[in-house]
Amino acid sequence: MVNQIIRAGLFFAFLMLATMACDSHYSPKPRGYFRIELPVKSYISSDSSLPYLFEYPEYTFISPDPQAPNEKYWININYPQFNATLHLSYKHVSNNLFTYLEDAYTLVSKHIPKADAITDSVIYDPSRQVYGLTYRIEGSGAASPYQFFVTDSTSHFLRGALYFNTTPNNDSLEPVIRFLVGDIEHLINTVHWNNRVIDNR
Repeated sequence: MVNQIIRAGLFFAFLMLATMACDSHYSPKPRGYFRIELPVKSYISSDSSLPYLFEYPEYTFISPDPQAPNEKYWININYPQFNATLHLSYKHVSNNLFTYLEDAYTLVSKHIPKADAITDSVIYDPSRQVYGLTYRIEGSGAASPYQFFVTDSTSHFLRGALYFNTTPNNDSLEPVIRFLVGDIEHLINTVHWNNRVIDNR
């Protein structure tokens, strides 16, 4: 053990002498990324034909979810500037809330192998009857950096998941992710239930 320590000390001493003897010095440059221009935040109200109402950025556009043609209340909020999409899926609750909660957890847990950390935060607003969780999924290879669900626990269940339509590299996308998370949190803070649509189903 002592010999190993001595050899390690001699090795580092040699490195220091070699470095001082060189005329030129090398220092690694910090990793840099292209500057991304972010738009000024401004929000508009969603269509009243949905059973959930919210505010979303005016620099996005809403489209039906092409992967769920039979789910008329599933929509995508598209960010063309960032090649990103917030997928919103809605379910009417009828004694099956626990099933939807399990599904939401399962979909988040699929990102665990690529995640460095998953941080959840509670959503609790009795005045709007909005309760749920947000999930911040960190890690350069995580396909979805942010997910959430909200419910009134009796009639409505809304789930959201943010995806970029590119190969995941969340280190370089971090400024954009933070920007979009702000938009999603604004959506969550303004969401309320449109019970007239449910009554007419």
